[in-house]
Amino acid sequence: MNATTVVPQLVQILRTLVMTGYSTEHSISGVSDPFLQVQILRLLRILGRNHEESSETMNDLLAQVATNTDTSRNAGNAVLFETVLTIMDTRSAAGLRVLAVNILGRFLLNNDKNIRYVALTSLLRMVQSDHSAVQRHRPTVVECLREPDASLSRRALELSLALVNSSNVRAMTQELQSFLESCPPDLRADCASGILLAAERFAPTKRWHIDTILRVLTTAGTHVRDDAVANLTQLIGGAQELHAYSVRRLYSALAEDISQQPLVQVAAWCIGEYGDLLLEGSCEETEPLQVKEEEVLALLEKVLQSHMSLPATRGYALTALMKLSTRLRGDNNRIRQVVSIYGSCVDVELQQRAVEYNTLFRKYDHMRAAILEKMPLVERGGTQDEEAKESKEAQLSEAALVSTEPPASKLLDLLDLLDSSSGAAQPPPPLEPSPGGTLGHLLDLPCASPAPASVPNLRVFEREGLQLNLSFVRPPETPALLLITVTAVNTSGADVTHFVCQAAVPKSCQLQLQAPSGDTVPAQGGLPVTQLLRIFNPNKAPLRLKLRLTYHHLGQSVQEIFEVNNLPAETWQ
Repeated sequence: MNATTVVPQLVQILRTLVMTGYSTEHSISGVSDPFLQVQILRLLRILGRNHEESSETMNDLLAQVATNTDTSRNAGNAVLFETVLTIMDTRSAAGLRVLAVNILGRFLLNNDKNIRYVALTSLLRMVQSDHSAVQRHRPTVVECLREPDASLSRRALELSLALVNSSNVRAMTQELQSFLESCPPDLRADCASGILLAAERFAPTKRWHIDTILRVLTTAGTHVRDDAVANLTQLIGGAQELHAYSVRRLYSALAEDISQQPLVQVAAWCIGEYGDLLLEGSCEETEPLQVKEEEVLALLEKVLQSHMSLPATRGYALTALMKLSTRLRGDNNRIRQVVSIYGSCVDVELQQRAVEYNTLFRKYDHMRAAILEKMPLVERGGTQDEEAKESKEAQLSEAALVSTEPPASKLLDLLDLLDSSSGAAQPPPPLEPSPGGTLGHLLDLPCASPAPASVPNLRVFEREGLQLNLSFVRPPETPALLLITVTAVNTSGADVTHFVCQAAVPKSCQLQLQAPSGDTVPAQGGLPVTQLLRIFNPNKAPLRLKLRLTYHHLGQSVQEIFEVNNLPAETWQ
């Protein structure tokens, strides 16, 4: 039997159960044999998946079940939920999918927490394919953010972030910021990260974007991602018309609270760059703010002396003081005294900065104004620029990267990935500079090295918006060495967290895993996570990889193990 003959029979059986009433001995809470209905719906879901004719056959029946089932009891809710899953997993009509979303929307109003949780999880699965239908239930989803149950509020947060678009970004961001102020600590990082990503993607104006990031930093600065400081400084630097507005907002925020380290770092950078605009008092977009030079210097000194300040924050403050020495009109003796004090700081990096700044004051004071000019804006490169940069970094990595061994537990796990593999092999021997290249440097002669052979990139994994791509480089001076850059990109509406990529190679090769750039792959095509694999293949044996991916996405813990057998021949021949 095939699906074409079985599906009509199952449809008839289920239609009889739904339309012709029920017998007392098989009914539960007024629903005729719900266990049998659920099993038939599950079988229809399997038979109708990727099967157009079977899906059309069951469309009318699914609509009847969805409209005629009693929802006042859990038995009816169970049948309805199986109906929704069947509609989602088969090639159902557009109107039927909207009906399924509306059923889940009614589930959100149910008093049972388990039903609400199931509805949120299912809507999160449907938001990519049926965004407009799910969008109609946005007010109800936002209400679920206030649920005292942590699992419900987490699901509501993930769904709310997935619903943000250019038309509702202002309203949704306001709701999410209100939630951020009172949400449990374990949700703050996800909420702050989601707001920043949504603002970066859908910001209507630069000023609104800056205000949004500042509010997040003020509310939950310690929970934001590491790149939040760099993103905001770049945003402010690129908005010349908002320099005065930004420096005043940041100065006021810094004067109120110096505990949020990312906020303090951005504020110190902005004051150092645009401190002259802070003192002019000519910004029409903010309330009049009269600031004296002594107050600005005292605030930065307070940051330097605070026990809450991280070494990186003190570095921002010290650099800001140094830059103010060229932007303020007063005497620089106070700044010189502060800088000289940190010349004996126990933090090596801070001490080095202070010593260099002192030298600048003593020996190169005539060059100080030119050296401390405002930083030029660093433009964000496109996809091609990033790929070129990654390729260049890969070519240079064999001479500069420090070996980072994975934890012992991961090494033990890797031993099982391939029957004849060894992920704990010794790292490839260090590369020696070629005699010709050394001689060229000594004689200061031009010495062009041959370019690495071009190897096409390879996409090896794709699931629910998460993509894994491999790019290859073989340094010409070491033909036995292959550098593979693993790039994880997330185009879905929710972050991929706790991302770990492990690899194994055949016994004839040696594998060295470098540390990844992070363990969170941002949603909406944000900054990708990259990891470098160095494979030494002295015998030029045919190469194959086995990869293990573990991560959390859309509320689920995922583990994928797969083998890559289609590596280009250029990677090993």
